[in-house]
Amino acid sequence: MDQPSRAEIAGLLQIWTETLKTLDPDKMAALYAEDAVLLPTLSKEVRQSQPAISDYFRHFLALKPRAEVLQQTIRSYAQVATNSGIYKFFTEIEGAEHVVVARFTFVYRRDDDGWKIVDHHSSMLPDT
Repeated sequence: MDQPSRAEIAGLLQIWTETLKTLDPDKMAALYAEDAVLLPTLSKEVRQSQPAISDYFRHFLALKPRAEVLQQTIRSYAQVATNSGIYKFFTEIEGAEHVVVARFTFVYRRDDDGWKIVDHHSSMLPDT
């Protein structure tokens, strides 16, 4: 298989941010491989299955998040690609907008079903 383009991998993150807008945790979990690991932004629990990932998104999507990618660095290697950077979430808590800036790393694997997220780490950006 050909090495994926930067635009193709950037598009995977765009799909992820667009899927957030559906507020559907199962659609979010479907972006992840069966053996994926999610180290989420707003939970201490490591999620290591699609049901656990869906459960995280059930709670996160209740905040009606919108994401804006501020910076990304893409690397690709035929069947595997990474995208690391900074994104900003706009969330709603009790009617008030809150902003969370976080670091991210997505690791994607291409298989017969196309690209799936196999590892996703997201953590709030420290103050210093």
